[in-house]
Amino acid sequence: MKPLTEQEIRAAFVNCTKGEVKRLAVPRDLADRPWDDLDYLGWRDPQAPDRAYLVAELDGRPQAVALRCPSPSSWQLRRSMCSMCLTTHTGGVCLMVARKAGKAGQQGNSVGGYLCNDLACSLYVRGKKEAGAGARLQESLTLEEKIRRTVANVAAFIEKVTA
Repeated sequence: MKPLTEQEIRAAFVNCTKGEVKRLAVPRDLADRPWDDLDYLGWRDPQAPDRAYLVAELDGRPQAVALRCPSPSSWQLRRSMCSMCLTTHTGGVCLMVARKAGKAGQQGNSVGGYLCNDLACSLYVRGKKEAGAGARLQESLTLEEKIRRTVANVAAFIEKVTA
């Protein structure tokens, strides 16, 4: 993923109002992120633990979605698989829900998926972050194929939000 600025990130949100975009917390450490190892940029809001954000490059431009997630107590003890990177975690995957873009979102429609709680799918796929014993299933896919699958899963999620 190419490095993004705060302005590019804020301009990329597809399911937020202009006021929500102004108020959301963008990471301050953008320059320190491992951009070469990221398929998307994801982060949790440190001031609001029930909010998360995801930015991916689709069709040559960044697209971002705001997500809602449950409180940690509801997912801490379950072993689940992330629908983006297919990493399994005990307590590290939760249902994240994005309000749909446009009129559908204004009517209360949303899209959900089980995602890594820390939104570090790219690092799990590449083996740069460990999710514990048995977290990555044995597969015959190459690393490049796993990366392509993760990118495709993220793109499909965002396309559901914007549809």
